[in-house]
Amino acid sequence: MDTGAGNGASLHHSVLDALGLEITAGTLAPGDGLTLDGIQERFGVSRTVARETMRLLESMGLVVSRRRVGITVQPPDSWHVYDPRVIWWRLAGPGRDTQLRSLTELRIAVEPLAAAAAAREATTHQRERLLQLAVEMRALGESGRLDPFMDLDIEMHSLLLRASGNEMFVALTDVVSAVLRGRTQLGLMPHRPVPEALDLHDEVARAVAAGEHEAAETAMRRLLAEVRDAMAPIRPRKP
Repeated sequence: MDTGAGNGASLHHSVLDALGLEITAGTLAPGDGLTLDGIQERFGVSRTVARETMRLLESMGLVVSRRRVGITVQPPDSWHVYDPRVIWWRLAGPGRDTQLRSLTELRIAVEPLAAAAAAREATTHQRERLLQLAVEMRALGESGRLDPFMDLDIEMHSLLLRASGNEMFVALTDVVSAVLRGRTQLGLMPHRPVPEALDLHDEVARAVAAGEHEAAETAMRRLLAEVRDAMAPIRPRKP
């Protein structure tokens, strides 16, 4: 049982992750029922933790609670697929390859246009920061320091989305951050970023800094094509 605020928060996140992973992996199938009593007994948590966990899962569309029916697991078409936690659970489960493919296709559709818009709309400070990020990322990438490289990679792609001036693109910042972080934390990145990827990050940064919107769009499209091609070996073979 949780005995304090800190311990309760830790238990809450543990229960949330466990159930989120089971639902997104299909271990708990659509239509399966859950109860607060069952969650309390299984995880040894308080009623408060069980109720808050169900509230969060319902806010993500993974379950629905109805009077006289109870708590029911929902099908994937009800999930809030842009929620970073849902993305992480899907990346950590058996549907990883499908999730990576769909997220990469989303990025290919959005980020080249965002880079082009950033070349037109970015502030002087944002342009300078992009150039600085590209230099720092090359140094970290060539030395194989993946964790700090990932942090700067996330900052760069997030900055491009914000600099685009398009609120719809900006709203995808957490989605792009989640997939970049997930690829690294799940060991889906090479030990050192390939030289072509580093070169293309440089090209994107330079084009945006120079206000060359067509070059920025092309470089980002090529960068994401490299990401897509790098995923090919992990895709399931067709029967």
